[in-house]
Amino acid sequence: MRVGLVLGAGGVIGGSWLMGALEALEAETGWRATDAERIVGTSAGAVIGALAAAGVAPEYMSAYAAGEVLDGVAEAEARAAATAAATAERASAGEYHLQWALPPIGPGSWRLAMSTLLQPHRHSPAALLAGWLPRGFISTAPIRGVVETLVGEDWPAQTRFWAVAADYGTGGRVAFGREDAPRSTVAEAVAASCAIPGFYHPVRIDGRRYVDGGICSVSNLDLLCDEGLDLVICLNPMSSLAQATGGSPADRMAAIMRSAAGRRLGHEARKLREAGTRVLILQPGEQDVGLMGFNLMSGGRRLEVMEQARRSVATELRAIRARGAPLPDRGRRRRRASASSRAARPARAQRRRAA
Repeated sequence: MRVGLVLGAGGVIGGSWLMGALEALEAETGWRATDAERIVGTSAGAVIGALAAAGVAPEYMSAYAAGEVLDGVAEAEARAAATAAATAERASAGEYHLQWALPPIGPGSWRLAMSTLLQPHRHSPAALLAGWLPRGFISTAPIRGVVETLVGEDWPAQTRFWAVAADYGTGGRVAFGREDAPRSTVAEAVAASCAIPGFYHPVRIDGRRYVDGGICSVSNLDLLCDEGLDLVICLNPMSSLAQATGGSPADRMAAIMRSAAGRRLGHEARKLREAGTRVLILQPGEQDVGLMGFNLMSGGRRLEVMEQARRSVATELRAIRARGAPLPDRGRRRRRASASSRAARPARAQRRRAA
């Protein structure tokens, strides 16, 4: 079975949900994200996707995000892993740094603003807003640091990985890592995929500016339509069949956002199924949504969200198995590194950078 994996956008909270969901997926099926033929990641999903494609196991991602070092790591490697853990913990906790630049005045991208004004039907509602927002002032350097520390500068060789960003001038979707995309390091591409308009500073690659791929779609599931896959698993933190309860403006806005994300996801899933590919969508349940809240960039609830995702996704997978629906198995691909060598990867990356 040739399996693809799609990891959707969702900020700090969505990234925590993805880590918990991947742990549950591996625990319940034995299938690992690194077994995927293709991984597509958007925004937070790009960060998790890069780590997964490089062979970092979900339990190690969770440990890094929590600032922990797992037992069984050699002492010398543990010291380097602790540094990597601190780097990831700061980023996942929502520790932000200002980007040195001229003050943001007016629309962040006049070209995108004018394009969406003249041809609104060709752009998503998020893209319509993105051009008019002021340029973001938060640096993406911590995101690049996490990827460089845990993955390195080169694109992961084990699994074909694409990080989805949007051209800040045209609003066009770009899948970095694909043959037709501009050349970049994996850290640059992931940072571009995470650069939320109005919040993060745009990322410049090959002379052009790029922002969060979520302005095109929070899932970008349809990028895998022509890949000839048997099954695509989509983990999408920003959609849900259960909407947040409550009558506050934030609750109503969250419901609108999740509803829009769900409609787009359903459209993309139909395109994939029409191409002959089965699709398994896993998304937050009612308890997850209530815990995640509206502010997806807050790091205060990330550990609770991670644990809740482990429980809810495990429960959903057991129900899917009981219905006899297809689930992935480990198949012919195997993990290419032991747990200890995966834990040593941050140490190797740091030694390369020090050299």
